[in-house]
Amino acid sequence: MSRSFALVLMVIATVALTSPAAAEPTEVVVRTIARGAKFIGTSMGGMRVVLRDVETGAILAQGVTAGSTGDTQQIMGVRNRTTALANADAAAFRTTLDLDAPRLVEVEASGPVGQPQAATRVTARQWIVPGRHIRDGDGWLLEVPGFIVDILAPAAHVSLRSGTRSLDVRANVTMMCGCPVEPGGTWDASAYELRAIVHRNNMVSGSYTLAYAGSASQFAVALPIVAPGAYLVTVSAHDPATGNTGLDRTTFIVAP
Repeated sequence: MSRSFALVLMVIATVALTSPAAAEPTEVVVRTIARGAKFIGTSMGGMRVVLRDVETGAILAQGVTAGSTGDTQQIMGVRNRTTALANADAAAFRTTLDLDAPRLVEVEASGPVGQPQAATRVTARQWIVPGRHIRDGDGWLLEVPGFIVDILAPAAHVSLRSGTRSLDVRANVTMMCGCPVEPGGTWDASAYELRAIVHRNNMVSGSYTLAYAGSASQFAVALPIVAPGAYLVTVSAHDPATGNTGLDRTTFIVAP
C-alpha cells in the first residue's frame, strides 16, 4: 500500500470519527389531561406547550394543544394502567424534532389559554433518543390539577345603593377541560367544598357556602350586606378526594 493511499484512508477514518451523527426526525406528541377528567384542548383555548433542552435551555419546539376533550367512556371507564386514554381526536400538540444525539427534554404546559384566571403550569422531564418516537398511546401525558371557577355575579366593580340587604353571588365551576360538574353527575360535585370569602375595606367580614343552583356547574349563595364599603369576594372550589382546587375573585362597592 502506498504512503499516499494510506494517508487518504487515515483522513477518511478521522472524518468519520469526528463528524456529527446525522439528525433523525423524532416525533413527539404532548397531551394534557385534567385531573380526574378529560383532555384540555380547543374548547378551553388549549394549553401552551414548550419543549426545552435541559442542558442548554434551548427551545426545541412550542405550540398549543388542539383537538377535542376525547371520549368520555374511554377515559372514565374501567381500565388498567396501560390502556390508552386518547382517541384519534383527543387534543394534543404534535411536533417533529431533528435530533443528532439523546436529549434530556423538559416539557412545560401552561393554561388553559382561554381561562387566564384558572391558568396553572405543569412540567416534566424525560430523555428523548433520536428516532425513538413518543407518539403512541397517549404520547407524553401531563396531568393538570385544579378547577375553572368563573364568578358570574356580581359583575366586577358594580356599585350598589345604600340599604342593600343582600347580594347574590353566583359562580360557574368546571373541570380544567371544561367538563361540567353537578351532584351525582359524571363529575360528582356532591362532596365539593365551595366557599365565598368576603373582605370589606381590606378586612375579612365573612365566609359563606355556595350551594348547587339547579343547573350543571352553577353554584350560588345570598351574601348579606351589613355595611357600606369596598368588597372583595373570593370564590373557591375544592374536592377533598382529588385535591383539585380553583378560585376566582370579583369586587363591588356599597355606597354609604
